[in-house]
Amino acid sequence: DKATDPSIPEENWECIQRFCDQVNADTEGPSLAPRLLAHKIQSPQEVEALHALTVLETCVNNCGERFHSEIAKFRFLNELIKVLSPKYYGTWSSEKVKSRVTEVIFSWTVWFPQEVKIRDAYQMLKKQGIVKEDPKVPEDKILPPPSPRPQDSIFDTDDEKSQLLARLLKSSHAEDLQAANRLIKSMIKEEQEKAAKASRRAATISEVSENVKRMDELLEDCKRQELSQSDQETLQTLFHRGEKLRPLLFRLASETVDDDEALAEILEANDRLTRVLGQCRQVVASH
Repeated sequence: DKATDPSIPEENWECIQRFCDQVNADTEGPSLAPRLLAHKIQSPQEVEALHALTVLETCVNNCGERFHSEIAKFRFLNELIKVLSPKYYGTWSSEKVKSRVTEVIFSWTVWFPQEVKIRDAYQMLKKQGIVKEDPKVPEDKILPPPSPRPQDSIFDTDDEKSQLLARLLKSSHAEDLQAANRLIKSMIKEEQEKAAKASRRAATISEVSENVKRMDELLEDCKRQELSQSDQETLQTLFHRGEKLRPLLFRLASETVDDDEALAEILEANDRLTRVLGQCRQVVASH
């Protein structure tokens, strides 16, 4: 009640933080809190509803996966949808509250892409014309980092940034929340780039392995008999492609100096490719 008190126009960050702490401390907290918050978000008093939405977003930031799994259930999502739907409270809910609820659901589709029910709920709102277009989330919007995250996520491995982020999110100053949001976005971008590099690395190594295997087979055949015209052309194509893959492997190696296991995998692939290309040159020279 204190955290969502409509008689106080500004957010009571001390009470909001204490509410989050209580959610984390109580074993039933993650299942009880969303129900209490839904009731407040549906309040006919605009300030109370907006405060409750701030509490909700702060809980998403601070209360972990059990809380995330509760808000991703239709039972809770339906309570948010009632605020928007003209069949329920949409006719008297203020535009400001409806806009914030839309922003909240939309931001969750971005931050929790693995939660199908959130995406389905948002798509249903668009299909019914309740949401006309995706909202533009403001810079000072409290956004959580995505969860679950890979074990080697930058959110876990970069202690300095993670500690700074934790401090900023606990602050009651708007500029700190803006800084937290910018930091989250930069960390997300960094993580996406890291994932893209890993994907390129896996695809290149896979192609090298396939090429080396096929070239080995053709070279083995060549020892026993004259290769057919078709096989000679295939070997030539694989040889040229192999030569183009080597610079790619070198570039990947230069990007992967901080990951010993991945670097070893790249160097092994390069050794196998270098060997088979050398054997190819010998075969061509002997012919």
